[in-house]
Amino acid sequence: MHTAEEILAQKFAVVLPHLDERQRRILLAAEARALGRGGVSLVARAAGVSRQTIHTALTELDTPPAPTGGRVRRPGGGRKRLAERDPGLADALDALVEPTSRGDPQSPLRWTTTSTRNLADTLTGQGHPASHTLVAGLLREQGYSLQATRKTLEGAQHPDRDAQFRYINDTARDYLDQGLPVVSVDTKKKELVGRFANKGREWQPTGAPVEVNVHDFPDPVLGKAIPYGVYDLGANTGWVSVGTDHDTAAFAVATLRRWWERVGRVAYPAAGRLLVTADAGGSNGYRLRLWKVELARLAAETGLQVSVCHFPPGTSKWNRIEHRLFSHISMNWRGRPLVSHEVIVDLIGATTTRTGLAVHAELDRRSYPRGVKVTDAELAAVPITPHEFHGTWNYTIDSSQKTQTT
Repeated sequence: MHTAEEILAQKFAVVLPHLDERQRRILLAAEARALGRGGVSLVARAAGVSRQTIHTALTELDTPPAPTGGRVRRPGGGRKRLAERDPGLADALDALVEPTSRGDPQSPLRWTTTSTRNLADTLTGQGHPASHTLVAGLLREQGYSLQATRKTLEGAQHPDRDAQFRYINDTARDYLDQGLPVVSVDTKKKELVGRFANKGREWQPTGAPVEVNVHDFPDPVLGKAIPYGVYDLGANTGWVSVGTDHDTAAFAVATLRRWWERVGRVAYPAAGRLLVTADAGGSNGYRLRLWKVELARLAAETGLQVSVCHFPPGTSKWNRIEHRLFSHISMNWRGRPLVSHEVIVDLIGATTTRTGLAVHAELDRRSYPRGVKVTDAELAAVPITPHEFHGTWNYTIDSSQKTQTT
C-alpha cells in the first residue's frame, strides 16, 4: 500500500512537467493547504523542493493574479549568477587557461592538466569558489572549447620548399593537360594482421562489440601487411599492392610496374611519358640508389620516360595519395580487425567515395629482401637527367637516352 507521500510524488511526476514555474508553485501550495497541518513538509518532500518555496507559493495563492506579460518570474527575480556575484571569477579563469600563461613559471596550472575540476579547485583556492560545471559554462561563454592538437608545424623548412610545391603543381598540370599519366605513390602505414584492435567505430548490435586481442603482439605466422599505393590523379583511381615481406624500393617499383601493366597502358595507350610524385624518404626516397635502378628497369621494359618529383623532406602529408586514397581506406576499415591478408585486400578493394574513387587491390607474397647493394657502376648506368630546378628532387629516367649524370 502506498503512503501519502508516494502518491503525491507519483502525481507530481506526471503533472509538474506540463506546467511552467509559477503554475508548479501554485499547485504545490494548493496541495499543501488542502492537507492541513504537516502538508508543507509532506509536499516539499514529495516534489523535491524546499519548504520555503511552498511558503512563498502560499502567499502567492492569497494574492489576486495580475497580468504578467508572459513572464513567470518578476524582473530581476531569482538567484544571481555566481559570475555576477563574483566579478573577478571570469578574469581569474581566463588567466588560468590563456595560452600565454601556460609557459609562465608562476602559473599554478603550468604542470597540471586543465580539466574543469582542476580549474574549479584552483579557482576555489584563489578565493573564487566555483564548481566544475560552472567552469565549463564560463569557458564556453568566453569562447573556449575542447580541441585536439593539429599537425601543422613542420620544423625547419627547406629554402626551396614552396618553390618545389609550385614546380610539382606546374609539372603535374602540364602532364594532365596533355592527357599524360600522373601518379602519386607511397607506402601506407604497416598493419598488424590478426584479431587486433583497429581505430574507429563500426555499427554493431548493442552490447555485442567485435572481440579482439588484449595485446598487440605481432602474430608470428600472419605477420604484417604492407600496403603500397599508386593513385592516378587524372582518373581518380587507386592501385594497392599488399606486401607480406619488406617495404623496399624493389617492392615500390614492382607495384608501379603492375599498375602500368594492368591499368596504365590501357588507360593511356598513347602515353610515352609518366610523372611520379613521391615523398622524399621511405622506399621511394630520392637518395635511394635502388629506387633509381629499379625505375631504370621499368623505363627500359615499358619504353616510358619516367619523371619523378619528390616532395621536400617533412612534407609527406601534401602528397595527394595521403588524402585522396589512404584516408578513405582507413575510414572504410575503421573498427574492424584485419584478421587476414585476404580481408585487407577485400576491404581496400571495396573502398569508394561519392566523388567516384575506385580502388583495385591485390596480394603480393613475393620476396623483397632488404640490404640490396647498388654499386657505383650500376648507378652510373642509370640514364637519369636532372631537371634544371633542384635536380636532386626532380629528374627523368629515359632508357632511350644516354646517361647524363648520376
